[in-house]
Amino acid sequence: MKKRILLLLVLFTYGIALFGSFQRFQFQLAHPIVKDVAGLLPTKVKEIKHGESKGQLQQWVKQAHKQNEKISIAGMQHSQGGQTYYPGAIMLNMKQYNKILDYDPKAKQITVQSGATWADIQEKINPDGLALKVQQSQNIFTVGGSMSVNVHGRDIRYGPLIDTIASFHLLQADGSIIQVSRTKHPELFSLVIGGYGLFGLILDVTLNLTNNELYQHETVPMHYRDYSNYFRQHVQSDQNVRMHIARISVAPDHFLTDMYVTNYRLAPNQGRLAEFEKLENPDQIVALPKFSLQLARYSDWGKNLLWSTQKKLSIKQSGNYETRNNVMRTSTDFMEYGDPSRTEILQEYFVPVDEFAPYIDDLRNVLTKEELNVLNITVRFVEKNQHSVMSYAKEDMFALVWLINQHKSADGITKTQKALRKLINVTLKHRGSYYLPYYSYPSKQELEKAYPRSKEFFRKKRLYDPDETFMNFFYKEYGQ
Repeated sequence: MKKRILLLLVLFTYGIALFGSFQRFQFQLAHPIVKDVAGLLPTKVKEIKHGESKGQLQQWVKQAHKQNEKISIAGMQHSQGGQTYYPGAIMLNMKQYNKILDYDPKAKQITVQSGATWADIQEKINPDGLALKVQQSQNIFTVGGSMSVNVHGRDIRYGPLIDTIASFHLLQADGSIIQVSRTKHPELFSLVIGGYGLFGLILDVTLNLTNNELYQHETVPMHYRDYSNYFRQHVQSDQNVRMHIARISVAPDHFLTDMYVTNYRLAPNQGRLAEFEKLENPDQIVALPKFSLQLARYSDWGKNLLWSTQKKLSIKQSGNYETRNNVMRTSTDFMEYGDPSRTEILQEYFVPVDEFAPYIDDLRNVLTKEELNVLNITVRFVEKNQHSVMSYAKEDMFALVWLINQHKSADGITKTQKALRKLINVTLKHRGSYYLPYYSYPSKQELEKAYPRSKEFFRKKRLYDPDETFMNFFYKEYGQ
């Protein structure tokens, strides 16, 4: 009898524990915690909805608006400052909303749903000898997400992404759907592109395409003080140079002095395009750069090795042929990182072309006094462009894209924040600006200095979305 009672007590206790675990599991499902790729801002949202049809998305937005719910919009979630989520909000994950709706090779236009990736588009248009005008250096991102941050890339003959968009359909907070272009709702055209999902949900977009071309690599080593003049004389003024990228050393042996530039020059014999037009898998050869980057994360010796490896490989590729589409397919696998105590963040600063050398000198003065584990700085060019209200290119700019390794601890975050605020001050001192898809370290005053139309931007947000249905951390930090 006693054994039976004891068994019943054990079963009862186990049942209560099991029920409690099930309840916690159900709660976690109903209130998921979401993170961006860097993982420093975990946030509990109300729920995640995966959009698959226009009618479904429209119904969700109407219902949220009616019930005074908040909506955030997510794609690949590589923005690192909470631009894709908000506490207690309904997150609309758009990755499954990814169909190609229309394609006209003769007109060089394609219409896709906003969850389609650049890789999806490349696979569709490459057989017809067409290519994208602008995208990031990787093709893994969604078109809607890229529009929301108004990306730029290696191409120096087109501006930011906004210049390649013909039109798009926007689902507004009240559930209405409108077509937006330079002639239809032109104000919204300049607000939504680079608008971080605050004005509505981009449903689909029509993009203007260009011809796929055959390029030859050309890598030139140089000192950082020579870069601005070299760029003006040998890159910007030479129409045969279609794409351009540079790197400046963060290795201790050549800290912010040694550089090399890579030009993608139009090949003299475009008839050979067919030999190279097959889309490459960029993740096939990642072992060496992945190994070198891993060493660089933890030692100065590793940083020296990474720099010499990168530079030698790039010089070795001089003369190689590559198509436009394949230049836009660089690997991200080598950056995969699994240290549970550390993470990697991106920063991007824009500085006028003629300010580059004195800017680097001031950066060096700051970085020699701060604990900031910088792994890589890539330099691109962005031509002056004011078509987006939140434009980062107030004049011809070099964009410096930083990869930074840091601790996830509160102390690690504080140290990084302290160093980056100093870098932002240096950038603004040189008439520069900074990219917005990252952590909200700058002050509101610094935002207004970098983006003179930011007050107008937030005022228009409240005009088009007075109930603030579309929300994210960026707006909470700077706009409310």
